[in-house]
Formats: sequence, structure tokens, C-alpha cells
Amino acid sequence: MGRVRFYTALILSKLAYFAIRILKNSGGTSFAGMLALKICPNFLYYCKKYAKHIITITGTNGKTTTSGILASILEKEESRVIHNVKGANMLTGIANIFALNLPSKPFDFAVLESDEAYLNKLYDYMPADFLIVTNLFRDQLDRYGELSTTASFIQKGIDKASPILILNADDPLVSNLGNNKEAFYYGFENVEFYSNSHKSISRAPTENFSCVCGDELKYDKQFFAQEGHYYCPKCGYKRRIPDFKAYAKIYDDYSEIKVIFENREYDFKLNLTGLYNAYNALGAISCALFFETPYEIIKDALQSYKSIFGRTEKRLINGHEALIQLIKNPTGASEVLKTVDLNSNIVIAINDNYADGRDISWLWDSDFEQLKNAEKRVITSGTRAKDMAVRLKYAGVAQDRILVEENIKKALELASEGDAEERITILPSYTALLEITKMRDI
Repeated sequence: MGRVRFYTALILSKLAYFAIRILKNSGGTSFAGMLALKICPNFLYYCKKYAKHIITITGTNGKTTTSGILASILEKEESRVIHNVKGANMLTGIANIFALNLPSKPFDFAVLESDEAYLNKLYDYMPADFLIVTNLFRDQLDRYGELSTTASFIQKGIDKASPILILNADDPLVSNLGNNKEAFYYGFENVEFYSNSHKSISRAPTENFSCVCGDELKYDKQFFAQEGHYYCPKCGYKRRIPDFKAYAKIYDDYSEIKVIFENREYDFKLNLTGLYNAYNALGAISCALFFETPYEIIKDALQSYKSIFGRTEKRLINGHEALIQLIKNPTGASEVLKTVDLNSNIVIAINDNYADGRDISWLWDSDFEQLKNAEKRVITSGTRAKDMAVRLKYAGVAQDRILVEENIKKALELASEGDAEERITILPSYTALLEITKMRDI
């Protein structure tokens, strides 16, 4: 009976997907999966046989980029990869990609980005062979609570599925997930900045972390937020020595990353901005090197990788070059704000739908002071456009440059009124990004 439900779910979800695409009512990132799970609650359990190796990626920031880079590397090696490329990372989104790609011969790899809170639920049906954890920053307090709660969600999943762990050694919360587990660590030994914009110091609040002994952790090097070389002066606890040691040089439009693994050095160029993307790339590189993927394949995949779906995504808006960067929590937003072109027209589109988080207090913890010297208009949009405008006022942005337009499409049209050589920077929350992605007539 279960298999009958599974194949019924496959057929009906495909039909539903094609129907909504014809009607253009949705981007189709989750609806087919939602229908499949409704018809067959164990749908993902039957899907797992179609993937020889399951790799999951979770963490507060960087899941989509890390999984995208890793999938690109594996595909460059001519592996068959199934991947939730558009970042729909709850059970419905993961079910969606299987519903639309099955039946087929087994994939070599399933590269699955998973929401932190849903990882444990995913492992009920589809336990992973590997798990990459990127970082743990404060995010959507109304959904996740404090960081210890988010860490506990992930820890429950790890205890259930016992995947091989690939963890960010520079994040003290992430590193602790590997206690008494089979774990490998990646981290930066040093970071150098060759960029006037990216080396600016963020004024966003940094979490204070306590050691298990109760004393506050100290740092020899602190790269951003809690990421760095930490230690406890009382009990001697300190950052783990990474299995994948890396060095980064951060330029305006790209980064150079040197990775040392098993006494061999590997040099890479990443055509994405910011240290946060260098961390994302390092997680993917570490996993690929663990799989013994040839160096030249990893190198070529990194150089040719183009981000999508709002993660440093480039697009033409009414003939203007536009850069779209998702913002959704204080640390991630503050790192993105460091890289904003202050000579561009800026659109900040903030919604407070469920997927964004109803609590928008994070706007006040994000370093919007980075925009106080914006040279052109800063247009606020979305359901919380007025709140965003108030935040910019207190950040020191000149009031005559702040324009409120709640309709996101109209906001983008306003930003693209000038000469074609004027660039646009778009900083949307998640559902605002989905809305922008659907727009094809601008």
C-alpha cells in the first residue's frame, strides 16, 4: 500500500507542478513536495533509495551557497547529483526536488540543504551519510529561539542519523557538535583583506560565548561575529586544529583560498565577494577533498561557479546591472552590508511573513550604519518598508535619500529610472526575494 501511495504521489505532484507552471501562479519550489507528502507522508523514505550518498548541509547562513558549490564540484566530476538548488530547505522543498526528478536511475549524490529546525525531521525518513554545518548565528528568534535551541535541533539530528560530520572549527557552537562523533574540521588560519570595502569593521553586536566551565571565551583572532581562534583562559579549552587548514585573501570581487589537507596545498580562486562566501566555499572544498575529488575539477568548478537565487546573484533590471543579496539576520546582513556599492541605487525589501520570521528586531542589530554615506537613493520596500526607513534614519542615512515604496515591483522600477550605467543593489528578505525572482517583466 505504501508504494502505491508513493507512485500516486509522484504522478499527481508532477501533474500539479506542470499545472501551476502553465498558470504561472508559483515558482514551484515546494508545492509539488507539499502535495507528495500529503498523499504519502513517508514519501521521503521511499526516495532515499534513489541516492547512493546523501550529503546534508545546515547552519544559519551559507547553506545555499555551500551546497550549490559542492553540487557544482560533483557535477563537474560527472556525478549524477540531485540538489535543492533554489534553497527550499524544509521537508516540502526537499520532497519537491525528488517528486520532480523521480523515477530515475539512482543519483550518485543527493546534496540537500536543510533548515536547522527540520534536520532532525528529515533524518526520520532520509538519514544522511554526511553533514556539513556552516555556522550558528542568532536568527529568527520567533521560530528558533536562542542559539542553544538551534544547536539542540542539529544535535538531535546528529544523534539520530550519526552522519560523518564536516564542521566549521572557527565557530565554537558548531565545533562542539563533533564531541564524541566522527568529525572533520575546516577553518581559516589567517585572513588578509585587499579591499577597502570588505575590511571595514562591523558594529553589529557579537554574541558572547561561554566555555563549558562557565568562563567567557577569548580570541587570538576574530574574523567576524564569533568566527575565529577562541580559547578559554580558565580551563584550556580552545579551537580544534582543522583537518582542512585554510588561508584567505579577500579582494573586492573575488577571493583566493589556499587549503592544506594531508600535507598537500591547494590554491583556489572564488568569484564571490566577502569572507562569508570564502567560508562557504571552504566547507564545500573540504567535503570534496574528503571524497578525493581531483584538484583540477574542484578548481575549475569554483572558478566557473555563479551564485543563484539571491546569494550574490547578478541580474538585469530594466537594463541596469543589479546585484541581489539576501539578508535575514544580524550577522549575515552586516557582512553583506560591508560589500554594498554605495554608488548604486539601493533597494531594501523587508517582509515579515512566516518564512522571514515575524520578529524584525534583527534590523536594529544589523550594521545599516554602513549605508550612511550612500550617494544615491535608498528605497525601502515590502511589508515592513516603513520600519526599515526608520532604521535607516537612525543609521545616519540622509533623510532626503530615503524613499518608501511598499510595492516591491514599483520600488525596483524607481531604482531603475536613471541612466543605464547606474547599478542597483537589492537587499531582500526571503519572501521578498521569492517575489523578485518571479518578476520577469522588469
